[in-house]
Amino acid sequence: MAVQRPSEFDGMFAAMTRERVDAVFVADNPFFFTHRTRLLDLVTKSRLPTMFGNRDYVWAGGLMSYGVDYAGLFRQAAGHVDKILKGAKPADLPVEQPTKFELVVNLKTARTLGLTIPPSVLARADEVIQ
Repeated sequence: MAVQRPSEFDGMFAAMTRERVDAVFVADNPFFFTHRTRLLDLVTKSRLPTMFGNRDYVWAGGLMSYGVDYAGLFRQAAGHVDKILKGAKPADLPVEQPTKFELVVNLKTARTLGLTIPPSVLARADEVIQ
């Protein structure tokens, strides 16, 4: 389901409840991140297991996330800035894709939802919030 405005969140969650959706994935984008507090409130009230594309949601109470390691991207960007400041031409620098992704799991939220996260998933997690 796609939403264009925060005012559509309530209707989106009502529709997911009616349709008996089993789980939700919230893509990592500025719109959802800007409205993450409202989104997390609705996720909590709906009791829907939700995976996010950004770890900040999990630290704020979301169930789990899988997405780009932003700290790694910032280090990459800093390396490019360093090369440019030392005289490299930006056009000569390679375009780089993210190479590290991270899985973060919030066990407190899992317990609240009555979910058991399999040990195999926890073993692969980069971070587990107790």
